Amino acid sequence: MDIKLSQCFIAVDDHDKALAFYRDALGLEVRNDVAFEGMRWVTVGSSEQPDVEIVLEPPLADPNASPADRQVMAEMLAKGQLRGVIFSTGDCDATFERVRAAGAEVLQEPIDQPYGVRDCAFRDPAGNMVRVTQSRTR
Repeated sequence: MDIKLSQCFIAVDDHDKALAFYRDALGLEVRNDVAFEGMRWVTVGSSEQPDVEIVLEPPLADPNASPADRQVMAEMLAKGQLRGVIFSTGDCDATFERVRAAGAEVLQEPIDQPYGVRDCAFRDPAGNMVRVTQSRTR
């Protein structure tokens, strides 16, 4: 079977702040920036993975959603209750220092995990958890 990941989605409440994090702090490239029906979608990705994109989308990207549904999604996003993303890198510590220097909220400084990775964690400006992992050789 020929199947592979193409896109994944992360809800953000301010695309400009999200770009400052994903583009400027993490170093992802912007591939698309589209407005439609009063909403905005920005696609970013790593130059190392040209066929995989992360779509930064509004918290409830449905023009027919009720105000109550929009409020619930906004509250969940603000609390960090939506799923985040995990990136891999060859140097967790250097990536951590670059993202921290950019002003990101640190959730966990780099540590060696018992399951074979060194990782750290941040919150993006919308509250999503972003982890960065580095494989460890034993």
